[in-house]
Amino acid sequence: MKILFVLDDVATEYERNTSVLMAHHMHNKGHEVFLSDVRAMAYQATGNMGAHAYIAPKKNYKTQEEYIQDITGNIKKKAEPVMVSGAELDVIFIRNDPSKQQGQQWAQTAGAVFGQVATQEGVIVLNDPFTLSDSVNKMYFQQFPEDVRPRTVITRDPKEIKDFYQQQKKQGVVMKPLQGSGGQGVFLVNEKNEANLNSMIEANLRDGYIIVQEYLPEAAEGDIRLFMLNGQIFESEGKIAAMHRFNDSGDARSNVSAGGKIKKAKMTAEVRELADKVRPKLVQDGVFLCGLDIAGKKLMETNIFSPGGLTDINIMLEYDFAAPLTESIERKVEYRRVYGNRLSNKLLNTL
Repeated sequence: MKILFVLDDVATEYERNTSVLMAHHMHNKGHEVFLSDVRAMAYQATGNMGAHAYIAPKKNYKTQEEYIQDITGNIKKKAEPVMVSGAELDVIFIRNDPSKQQGQQWAQTAGAVFGQVATQEGVIVLNDPFTLSDSVNKMYFQQFPEDVRPRTVITRDPKEIKDFYQQQKKQGVVMKPLQGSGGQGVFLVNEKNEANLNSMIEANLRDGYIIVQEYLPEAAEGDIRLFMLNGQIFESEGKIAAMHRFNDSGDARSNVSAGGKIKKAKMTAEVRELADKVRPKLVQDGVFLCGLDIAGKKLMETNIFSPGGLTDINIMLEYDFAAPLTESIERKVEYRRVYGNRLSNKLLNTL
């Protein structure tokens, strides 16, 4: 199998990143694994999608750190990337984080747009690139069932935001940019800090539309990051790819990237029921891998572009989720070989 990972910046990839976890496992299994930046893609004169990419030497690596250091080391030495074409690829895995391309809006959807071209060549693109284009901002989240989402207002009108806050004043609201992730620009507004509401609104208006959600009291104890694979809870040999993220510093954000901590997640009946309600849309939209962020009985966010934390879950549960994930992709490649283009990319994503 030849697979291309489309990332934010190969040179700055960290060994514990989920993309590195998957790439390392696939490389050691004997697959040809190419790593490229979302800014290094191209449409070739031959009519093929291509990318300037890096590939590790053909040897086994004991650790993810050794694997990615070999690649980033070559970049630091100014090694020339190889040009890999869609004509020779089996799979493209788009893993860039659009929020990291602030100021370069053209790069936010570049992977998805080039991925759309690649599907015409018979390349399997994960997640489906047409869905990725739709999910760049959090408006996509509003398409999930209403009973699994917090009450929400999306607007650029400060008065609407203030009116909504007054309605939710007892428990407070969470305010964040419509576009973005990783806990950046997230404010918890309540009676303790409502005097700063105007400045919080002004800070987020610089990034466009603002999403304001009712605060879920359960979020005080953190949230559950639950991985979904092929439209189902990612479970293998009795292990579930999930973690409870929390922040005991008083910060409203539980993202590990924002200083959050993790512990084992309790898979309650409510969490399983929520995942079941979300499943049909994930299948319909061709979402192979995503992260659901859950507080209590409510879905707080869906991360469809670049859900992270799988390495942390591996370490915590002493289990390698990269293995069943890779096997799932291998099955898709075999389905494509047998059926050709008679199976759509969206369908293959969740088979």
